[in-house]
Amino acid sequence: MELRHLHYFIAVAEELHFSRAAERLHISQPPLSQQIRDLEEELGVKLFERTKRHVHLTEAGKVFLERSYLVLAQLEQAIAATQQIGRGEVGRLAIGFVSSAMYTVLPEILRGFRAQFPAVELQLHELTTVQQIQALYDKQVDVGIVRSAISEPGLSVECFLPESVVLALPETHPLSAQTQVSLSTLADELFILFPAKLGPVFYEQIINLCQQAGFRPKVAQEAVQMETIIGLVAAGLGIAIVPASLQNFHRSGVIYRPLQEQISDTGLYLAWRQHDSSPVTSAFLSLARGTTQGESNHNAT
Repeated sequence: MELRHLHYFIAVAEELHFSRAAERLHISQPPLSQQIRDLEEELGVKLFERTKRHVHLTEAGKVFLERSYLVLAQLEQAIAATQQIGRGEVGRLAIGFVSSAMYTVLPEILRGFRAQFPAVELQLHELTTVQQIQALYDKQVDVGIVRSAISEPGLSVECFLPESVVLALPETHPLSAQTQVSLSTLADELFILFPAKLGPVFYEQIINLCQQAGFRPKVAQEAVQMETIIGLVAAGLGIAIVPASLQNFHRSGVIYRPLQEQISDTGLYLAWRQHDSSPVTSAFLSLARGTTQGESNHNAT
């Protein structure tokens, strides 16, 4: 039995007239009559009672019509579900992100993704860059939003939002009067840094930037969360070099000043498994790129 047999049978059952059913199916009547006979022979039952003037469904035919509707409805649902999965419209997506991403375009990306793909279950995990790398390998997250241009086997990494860095100072600091600060004036300052073991690339970028200015920073404290770093600055325990987007985190007692020197290759990066062919992952990557196109130039200045 082929799917066309069901379509032929339903057409005759609904029209109760072979000529009208043939016209509806855009075929001639003799082949249609033969297909119905073949179907009845295969089933071993009569589906129609035929007279010269009338066509009626048998009791078996009535049951078969109900089941045929169900089969076609289930087939349509299967096709629709398959197409949705192929377009990345259903499924689950686990996203890892560094905390500072919440102060830039990540909320906008999530809003856009939720609006476009409401049937996709989103799972969000706030993790450091190092934790995200391991989570990607362990398949605990599908996409990572990291702070560094990491280079790890089996992972693809792409900068989707270039971003400058700024200096976070206690508001009473003498340098707060300056509109722009040179790193060379910070040699005697105490720094609050992100731990090297959790964000080695960004950590080394700050260390190298200071060394280029002629000194190695004196580390007073380390903190995992950017919000904690800003809180320690507000408490007067030191200064910090942070992504420019942290200026959106309003904390009393802290001011931000641009640096004359900048770290190259800094910003937010998308990370995912190289051989991940999931349409949901692809859809998120595409939307993230599109959302940040207008932001990239702004944040790079």
